Order: sequence, then C-alpha cells, then structure tokens
Amino acid sequence: HEDGHVVTWGGTARGQRRDAPTDAGYVEITCGGKHTVALRNDGRVVTWGSNDYNQLANSPTDAGYVAIACGYNHAIALHSDGRVVTWCDAQWNQRADAPTDAGY
Repeated sequence: HEDGHVVTWGGTARGQRRDAPTDAGYVEITCGGKHTVALRNDGRVVTWGSNDYNQLANSPTDAGYVAIACGYNHAIALHSDGRVVTWCDAQWNQRADAPTDAGY
C-alpha cells in the first residue's frame, strides 16, 4: 500500500496471510514458495509464512539492508555495506555459493 502497509491475499496454510505484519513502513516485498520477505524503511528485514526450510529462523536481525530477493525456499538480502546475506534452503548451494566478501 502507498503508506507502507502490507496487504496480502491467497492461502493461509503456512501463515502467508495470517502472520503478515500490520504496521506501516515497508518499502519492498518479495515472495518465495511459501514465505514472504519484506524490507522496512529503516533497513530491517521481516519474514513470515512457512519455516519448513528455515526461511524465517535464519533471517538477518540487524538493520541497514537496502535490497531483498527470494527463491522458492531461500532468501537474499544486500546490506548497505555491500555484504550479501543468504538464508534458508541450501539443497542446491543457494547459501554455500553466495559471496562472503563486501563490495556488492
């Protein structure tokens, strides 16, 4: 929504709608297979939905992120210092092959 509120629709079997945040201040949202990742205007990452592959449990807790993206069972965030952070499923090396140095 234009004021930064999250609006969701669709299934609720994995908390895709039920667990969505109700506060404002979101600037970007991306969806995976059964999880959603949102970026707040303060650079914090918020996740909800399925945690079958740690889509929620391993998400970053610090601020300063500037971009986010999701795959089917994994997620990626770019920090303002150039770090790339990945979490969730690593079945196909989604995390193992991610760059670990800054400068992106």
